[in-house]
Amino acid sequence: MRLRNLFICTAAMALSVSLAGASFAQQRAAAKPAGPEPNPRTVRFGVWDNTTNPNNVMTYEKDGKDGSKLTVSNPSDHSKDWSYSTEFDGVFRPVAGQPGAETAVEIINARSIRILNKRDGVVNQVVINTVSDDNNTIHNEYIRLDKDGKIMGVTHVDYSRRK
Repeated sequence: MRLRNLFICTAAMALSVSLAGASFAQQRAAAKPAGPEPNPRTVRFGVWDNTTNPNNVMTYEKDGKDGSKLTVSNPSDHSKDWSYSTEFDGVFRPVAGQPGAETAVEIINARSIRILNKRDGVVNQVVINTVSDDNNTIHNEYIRLDKDGKIMGVTHVDYSRRK
């Protein structure tokens, strides 16, 4: 069981690195703003609105010394809200509001993070979360996995920073 979970996590990470690399390579073609790269731990702080679903709002805030807390809320039904905290160290931590769920977050580069989601001990989703060069859009790529780590689908969602 542990070997299978290790295999699934390794395969998901390898896939997410290759997808993030391809996505990042496409972004390099655009002119980058002058100045230093953003801090990947803080660049997401603020409120982000799903561009196609008004009932999906992400709020990132500081948590602990170097960590972050993500709260996903539904303005129409707050009973569906959920959240997790991370130190960006790849350690799985419980998700409040989703029994049996755990999330681990790792920094890929200054603009991208990899999020591994588990349900009942099995990784079922990898999310590549990338902040745009102007720091006002988050692009999430959701990779859904079956219990054996096989990719079952990929979807994309953009979030706009609330002004």
